[in-house]
Amino acid sequence: MHAVALAATDGMLSFELTIATEVFGDHPRYDFAVCGSHAVRVGRFLLEPDHGLDRLARAGTVIVPGWADVDAAPPADLVDAVRAAHSRGARVASLCTGAFVLAAAGLLDGLRATTHWAHTGVLAARYPRVTVDPDVLYVDNGSVLTSAGKAAAMDLCLHLVRADHGPAAANDVARRLVVPPHRAGGQAQFVTTPVPTRDDHPLASLLPWITARLDRPLTVEDLARQANMSSRHLGRHFRSATGTTPLRWLLTQRIRRAQELLENTDSGIDAIAEAVGMGTATTLRRHFNRTVGVPPDTYRRTFRSQ
Repeated sequence: MHAVALAATDGMLSFELTIATEVFGDHPRYDFAVCGSHAVRVGRFLLEPDHGLDRLARAGTVIVPGWADVDAAPPADLVDAVRAAHSRGARVASLCTGAFVLAAAGLLDGLRATTHWAHTGVLAARYPRVTVDPDVLYVDNGSVLTSAGKAAAMDLCLHLVRADHGPAAANDVARRLVVPPHRAGGQAQFVTTPVPTRDDHPLASLLPWITARLDRPLTVEDLARQANMSSRHLGRHFRSATGTTPLRWLLTQRIRRAQELLENTDSGIDAIAEAVGMGTATTLRRHFNRTVGVPPDTYRRTFRSQ
């Protein structure tokens, strides 16, 4: 049996920890154990580990769940145990902000990695030798894997089962847990572009005006005219507020609206393309695939509201 050890420490996130337990703890092909140096506080719960952290070195796979406070340094004993396990040949996978432990252990140096989109900037700034990709669900570097947040942790765990025992085994787990059996790691994290929240912000009235007219052809000049400012001034406000250009923000809103229509309506791709101002299904498919990472039809099958 393949030994899987979950590395537990105070402050870990219960959702990611539970995902790993559900996937590997109830699987007949895995010998699953929770490992920690002492009783662990996980949110409102107190978890009693099965073994100490030294057990990580005997595992074939080590799972490191995320924790809530990414500003705090990971416990030194946890970092040392994860590093030692990897040096002895263990495959190490982090879920959500567990990537900070792997980075602290030096396992991500020179590699591509991801974490929850809200913390990718912090991870990149703190560990400049890591190539942080904020736009994927998970990254598989062979013996080191990282996932984005929450549901992406499930995607990575199923990916591990698929790699170990094939698609049928992963599908069985997904069916038991009532989740999609496969989402490619390269899919985007489906993050909506941020918008200003202050009523007195120069873009506060413009952005709702834009989103109410996504079915129309809009240029930067149209937006600047509506905002009563020059195109250059508009661009500066957009970059300050959203981190991107007016047209890139507009494209993201069109894609997000297309996602909503794919999830919640039976409209065809041509009709959705027209409704979001893309004009043709070909144009929608090109931009959607480039932005989201999968074609619209695949997105609909995966995310369609039941």
